[in-house]
Amino acid sequence: MDGRPVLVCTEHEDATADLVIAELNRRRVPVLRFDPGRDFPAPVTLTAHLKASGWGGRLAAGERVAGLSAVRALYHRRPSPYLMRDGEQAARFAAQENRRGLGGVLGALPGCLYLSHPQAIARAEYKPAQLDVAARLGLKVPATLITNDPGEAKAFCAEYPAIYKPLHAGAYEAGGEPAGIWAAPVEAGEVDGAVSHSAHLFQARVPKVVDVRAVVVGEQVFSARITAPPGVVDWRAEYQNLTYEPITCPTGMRGALLRFLAAFGLHFGAFDFAETGDGAWWFLECNPNGQWAWLEDAAGLPITNAIADLLENGASQHE
Repeated sequence: MDGRPVLVCTEHEDATADLVIAELNRRRVPVLRFDPGRDFPAPVTLTAHLKASGWGGRLAAGERVAGLSAVRALYHRRPSPYLMRDGEQAARFAAQENRRGLGGVLGALPGCLYLSHPQAIARAEYKPAQLDVAARLGLKVPATLITNDPGEAKAFCAEYPAIYKPLHAGAYEAGGEPAGIWAAPVEAGEVDGAVSHSAHLFQARVPKVVDVRAVVVGEQVFSARITAPPGVVDWRAEYQNLTYEPITCPTGMRGALLRFLAAFGLHFGAFDFAETGDGAWWFLECNPNGQWAWLEDAAGLPITNAIADLLENGASQHE
């Protein structure tokens, strides 16, 4: 049995990561799971020595220990941000030292496969970069405007049937309860001076008939059509009323998705497309660390096994 461990960096309650860890356990692949932002500097301890071959030393979480030079893969799922402890200036300093120390070592492990590298994920989360790469690869991309000028926004929404969508799907609350900001139609008459308060993303509304989610793991692509009730713009707002159909990704599209991930240095991506009546796929976005467990269950797609395969094989299959 190969004793090289897989590191799983994620928050304490992550049912999606649990699926992958259970599969790795079934395959008898050693796993060390921890949340860097919450578990360091206690109970996790780091001892890293720089050698000619790269970083060596150990990472310990309780009784579980991983040799840094022996890590076969790191699954960067959804770790918490590096937290500030009690105090202000000293706490900010410590949090940044932890991020650059522990985070820096974890991002520079020799011979390690990253799913995906934290810095690559961070870069790919910028929607303007995503849209630029998609357009350069020849994917169909809706007309797009990013602005904080109310006049420009009003003109765009007068020219196209338009939608507004947030540039970042961060945590948001309404009335003290978790809420999402979904893509929504916007007309020119609705645009006001509030647009000047931040950057806003507006896009021409695609006359879609269904949505498509394509999950790419390494070089495997798992796709499903998602049908929402009539009139729904953002299917995420109607999770309870969706139907799913597994489909085969067209060959040309598969190649474009792999090139997209390569442009960002990613080994995983959850792509969203709007499919029109002529069968064309219009690129909407790629979440470099998107959720997929619900889709595996709903559409019967073997995504857990594909991720476990990638982590188990490590960097050897990409050398």
